[in-house]
Parts: sequence; C-alpha cells; structure tokens
Amino acid sequence: MPTERRDLDIVLLGATGFTGSLIAAYLADRAPSTVRVGLAGRDPARLEAVRARTGGEPELAVVDATDPAALRRLTVRTRVLITTVGPYLVHGDPVVAACADTGTDYLDLTGEAEFVDLTYLKHHARATATGARLVHACGFDSVPHDLGAQFTVEQLPEDVPVTVRGYVRMRGTFSGGTAASAVEILHRMRQGKAVQAIRRQYWKRSGPRTPSLTPD
Repeated sequence: MPTERRDLDIVLLGATGFTGSLIAAYLADRAPSTVRVGLAGRDPARLEAVRARTGGEPELAVVDATDPAALRRLTVRTRVLITTVGPYLVHGDPVVAACADTGTDYLDLTGEAEFVDLTYLKHHARATATGARLVHACGFDSVPHDLGAQFTVEQLPEDVPVTVRGYVRMRGTFSGGTAASAVEILHRMRQGKAVQAIRRQYWKRSGPRTPSLTPD
C-alpha cells in the first residue's frame, strides 16, 4: 500500500452498477470514519444517487474506465482502488495499468482467468517496481472456494500430497455483469488457453525476466 499521503484511502470504480452499489453501501455502513472513501463512475447523476442512498459523504469522481489519463489522475490520489467494471477482458486493462504505474493497490472481483494471466504478463514488472499490489478474484465465485479449500487443508496432515475438490450450492441468479463476463470468456476460449500457455512458459524460466506476450 502506498506510504505517502494521498487524498483518499479507497476509491470504488463502478459504484453505480449492481455490485458496485452493494460495495458502496457496505463501505458507508462499515468503514471507519477515518477512512476517506471515493465513488467513481461515468454518470454524475447516478453517483449522486448512490451517495444519497447509502449515506455518508464520499467524494465523487466522474471518470471513464477507457480513459487512461483520467484513470491515472484518479489512481494517483488513492491508496487502494476497487473496480467492479467488467467484463474485465474488455474494460479492465487500463485500470490495472494505471494502478501499476502509480503504485496504487488494486482489487477486483473477476473470474476471467485470461484477464488474470494478461495482468501478470503485462503489468507484474511495473507493479513490482512501484510497489502496487494487484489482487484479483475477490468476488463470490472465488473467495468462498478459497476459504473452503484453506479450511479443509488446515484439517489435514502437513507435508503430504493433497487434492481438494470443491462443491458449492447456491440460490439466486447472475447479475448482468456476471452474465456479460461469462459470454466473453466463452467467446475467447482459444485466446485464453494461448495466454495461459505463455504465462506458464514464463513461470518456468530461470532468472528474472520481463514477461512477453510472444511465445518462444
């Protein structure tokens, strides 16, 4: 997390969407009064509506997730940026790039494996240099599974091979954003596998090297 003084502690990008508005309400209800929160999105009227509905006095920032310069001006002002703007394969890269460049910690709720691989290949080196921590998959389709696997492994003997199979039962339906991400993943299955292969090649190499999007 950035150690220098910044205007805001947390900025939520995509605050007017379905999931974003839920996070905005959570921050308004749970964040300590000393935490400086900002809500960001494209539509100022909808941002005002979210602020009025959730309470509190978060700062509002009108920014488009496709505008690299505007994103950089936003990320340089905050210690942590949370983004719910997806599909991440379509809208996510400029946000990650801005955070990596300005040393801003980044969180998302993506379940798009290709996007995670691309982030590592394109932005890991820069994030390491600036101290930015890029954290993916903080949503429902990832966190419960991770916690379940961790709990299970902690009950088992140490230093033995372990294979974990997880099962999740849920009720409800998908949000529009989740449905759009699923369609994008299915549309890009071949590209996703190719990027995964490149990432695996890089991890197997010895010595520090900058990732490349061109297979050897």
